[in-house]
Amino acid sequence: MAETIWRPQGHARRSTRTLRVRTSAAVMAVVVLAVLIVPPLAQLDQQAVDLAAKLQPPSWAHPFGTDDVGRDLLLRCVYGLRVSLLVGLVAALAATVIGTAVGAAAGALGGWTDRLAMRAVDTLSSVPHLLLGIFVVAVFRPGVWPVVASVAATHWLSTARIVRAEVLSLRGRPYIDAAVSGGASRWRVAVRHLVPGILPQAGLAAVLMIPHAMWHESALSFLGLGLPAHQASLGGLVQGGRGSLLAGDWWPTLFPGLLLIVPTLAVAGLAAAWRDRLNPRRRSELTL
Repeated sequence: MAETIWRPQGHARRSTRTLRVRTSAAVMAVVVLAVLIVPPLAQLDQQAVDLAAKLQPPSWAHPFGTDDVGRDLLLRCVYGLRVSLLVGLVAALAATVIGTAVGAAAGALGGWTDRLAMRAVDTLSSVPHLLLGIFVVAVFRPGVWPVVASVAATHWLSTARIVRAEVLSLRGRPYIDAAVSGGASRWRVAVRHLVPGILPQAGLAAVLMIPHAMWHESALSFLGLGLPAHQASLGGLVQGGRGSLLAGDWWPTLFPGLLLIVPTLAVAGLAAAWRDRLNPRRRSELTL
């Protein structure tokens, strides 16, 4: 009787999870295709000013409308999304490499290395990421790569903690003890057993970091500290549309904001599926 009662619920949850994953994958495919295809097909200059067409609402000619100087918002949003994805991917990869190296060294070596690394992580974690990012960006001229450096320098801390915890967990496994008892060196144990064991968690941390990095870049651009004013950025577009919003023109802020929210939700859906696959016990509990 109990099996008859619970099985439909488990099936419904599996169907919902499958639908979420497929929807997230489809959304990300559309986002990537838009970034790659729209600019070459449009054959328009994103900086082309047409004051006679300023602040036009969405139409067939301009699906996202135009901004306060008549530039096509669809094209500028796609260029801004391209920059955000570039910053998110590169910064997430750099932060993951740094965090994985620090966390793996702390967990594998232990002792004073572990204490020193974790005290550094705790100290940097006490400083707000955005404030520290502003400091890093202020040292350089506005541009994509200073923003990437800012995000990478402030977002490796959580990855270091996750990787350290995973290494400490792996060190207590029987096969690690067997390898050490068999005469394997510390380097061989790290390369053959510890590194493959932490890669899935490090990869998941990198995926989850992509939308965080995108929002960080957008926040810096919104504050005027990210990309130059002439270069499209989703945060800069939202900032530029604030005045129009007060006048009742909603599209200059709505569409850049949606292009930040939608990829974030899609990445979160894919990351949740990856997390469930890494943790079979959690997945089995959800399907009871």
